[in-house]
Amino acid sequence: MSTLTLRLAGPLQSWGSAARFVRRTTEAMPTKSGVIGLLAAAQGLTRDDNDGLARLARLRFGVRVDQPGMRVRDFQTAHHAVTGRSMPLTERFYLSDAVFVAALEGDHAQLTELEAALHTPVYPPYLGRRSCPPAGRLVLRVHADKDVEAALRAEPWQAATWHQRSRHDEPVVPLTLRREPRPGERGETDTLRDQPLSFAAEHRRHALRGVVTCRPAEVANPHHRPARRPAPGWADHDPMTALAEAAAEGRNT
Repeated sequence: MSTLTLRLAGPLQSWGSAARFVRRTTEAMPTKSGVIGLLAAAQGLTRDDNDGLARLARLRFGVRVDQPGMRVRDFQTAHHAVTGRSMPLTERFYLSDAVFVAALEGDHAQLTELEAALHTPVYPPYLGRRSCPPAGRLVLRVHADKDVEAALRAEPWQAATWHQRSRHDEPVVPLTLRREPRPGERGETDTLRDQPLSFAAEHRRHALRGVVTCRPAEVANPHHRPARRPAPGWADHDPMTALAEAAAEGRNT
């Protein structure tokens, strides 16, 4: 098995796993459904191509949080295309200035095809919503003979330079890492309803999948600067120590 890693970064991202009427929320990290949709768009799959979707959905998914970003809220209005009447005001949430590394584990030949499709996509990729295009490099690499967790631990830190410099005092940075459980793996898992079953507009369907929170991935900080030692001088002078030494000398004379 091999693993394809992607860098998901942009001004805005939105990874919703549930939508309730006029309120559209976002998860704190990319959903499997959203990333599979990105891959399906790159390959040119139609929404009713359930066989193609099933092939993608069998890939095992994981994600690393390189830069958590900030959650922002937006209010949007729209008009009915036919009647021209105003639609209800909607409340939508996004992640601003976030960076993630997503990983998909599967057959090496399939992942190589996906890598090629992402370099020349049929439909433009987006980060959860069409209004959220990716910025910078999207495809990182295909890791041969590495599973999801190993590939996510092997990738260098992908955060923006300014974010890396803001943590210059840390030589090694711990990053949140979550993945799907391995076949037969036991242990405590969370569940999330973002396993895609159908992207058909008239009947979108998603199933529950397990999510394992691993120990943090420790990555090197390329902008680490060792703390400077203060130059010798008056700042090193301890008056209390000097008084104690003077008193001791007086007793000895």
